[in-house]
Amino acid sequence: MRRLILPLVLGLVGFAILISLGNWQLRRMGEKEAYLAEVEALIGAAPQAVPAPVDPVRDRFLAVAAEGVFTGNTVRVLVSHKKMGAGYRLITVLETPEGRRLLVDRGFIRVASEIPALPKGKVEVTGNLHWPEEVDKYTPENDLDKNIWFARAVPVLAAHLNAEEVLLIARSTSYDAGAVVPLGVGTEGIPNDHLEYVVTWYGLAIVWLLMLGLFLWRMYKSARNL
Repeated sequence: MRRLILPLVLGLVGFAILISLGNWQLRRMGEKEAYLAEVEALIGAAPQAVPAPVDPVRDRFLAVAAEGVFTGNTVRVLVSHKKMGAGYRLITVLETPEGRRLLVDRGFIRVASEIPALPKGKVEVTGNLHWPEEVDKYTPENDLDKNIWFARAVPVLAAHLNAEEVLLIARSTSYDAGAVVPLGVGTEGIPNDHLEYVVTWYGLAIVWLLMLGLFLWRMYKSARNL
C-alpha cells in the first residue's frame, strides 16, 4: 500500500490543478457575462451629445447623436459580412455646427454597388462611439490610390481625413441612406469562449481522476500478485 501513496498524492495534485483551472475559467465567464451585459446596456442607452474631449476607454460604446454636414472624401474599408458578403464600410467626416469634424461609419455597401452621393444639408446621425482594434501583423497596407482600406484604425483615418480621433458608428440616420446599410455596434464581436474552457478543464479533471483510479487499481492488483 505504501507504493500507492506517492502516485496517489501526485494524481490528486494534478486533479486539484485541473479543477482550479476550471474554477478560474468559471469566474472569468461570470465576469465576461457581466461585462457584456454592461456593454449592451451602454449601447442601448439614450443617446447624448458627443463629449468633448472624448476618452477612448471611458466613452467606448457610448450612445450618441450628432448633427452636421457631411464633407470631404469617403474612405472605403474592405470587410466581409456573413449575410451580405464582401463590401465596404463607408467612413465620412461629419462637420458639426460647432466646427468639430467627426468620423462617421455610415454603414455597409456591397463591392459591386456604387457609392451614393452624400446627402445635402444638415443631417443627424445616431449611433455609438467606438475605437475598433482591427490592425495586426497580417493587415495589408492600405491602397490609397484605389481608396481601399483594410482596417478602421481611428488615428490613421483621422489624420487622413483631418478629423478628430472620434468614430461614430451609425445605427440610424435622418436621411435616406440608399444602398448603404448601417451596421450598428453590437456585442457579437466580443469573444466569450470561457464556457468551452470550463467544459475542457472539468472534462480533463474527470478523465484524469478516472485514469488515476485505473492506474492505482492496476498497481494494487500487481502488488497483490507478487
